[in-house]
Amino acid sequence: MFREMRRKRQELSHEECIAVLDRGTSGVLALEGDDGYPYAVPISYLYENGKIYFHCAKSGHKLDAIRRNCHASFCVIDQDQVVPQKYTSYFRSVIVFGSIKILEDEQEKRASVEKLAIKYAPEDTQAGRQAAIDREWDLLCMLEMDIEHMTGKQAIELARQV
Repeated sequence: MFREMRRKRQELSHEECIAVLDRGTSGVLALEGDDGYPYAVPISYLYENGKIYFHCAKSGHKLDAIRRNCHASFCVIDQDQVVPQKYTSYFRSVIVFGSIKILEDEQEKRASVEKLAIKYAPEDTQAGRQAAIDREWDLLCMLEMDIEHMTGKQAIELARQV
């Protein structure tokens, strides 16, 4: 169902892909948008145990697209060093494919947003995080992407360094 990578020597291992997802702070979520147009949106996220969590408002283009078609891809760029003298870049990135669901269960929703808050505000106190979450709770929607396929690739120059 999913394509194999052509340049196998540049392929990241499963463990390297997870490390990229763990390090990253943002990526691009791609969905089927209005009138069949692709809709790709930069977004912060949390990776945990084969799933990716996102937050959003309770209405908007993203949710409309997910309700219409839950299949999505998500890309995280770990490195993009332009090397002008060689007309190339030394890149490393991961793309995941999967299905997204809206978390309806209040406990699941709260648990995932708390972990997201810890990732992005690790120095804040638990009370501070709870206050921020409570302030936005009524407007908050949490999404869970179940990863069905994942690939990672890096520039051949980076692959040779290993």
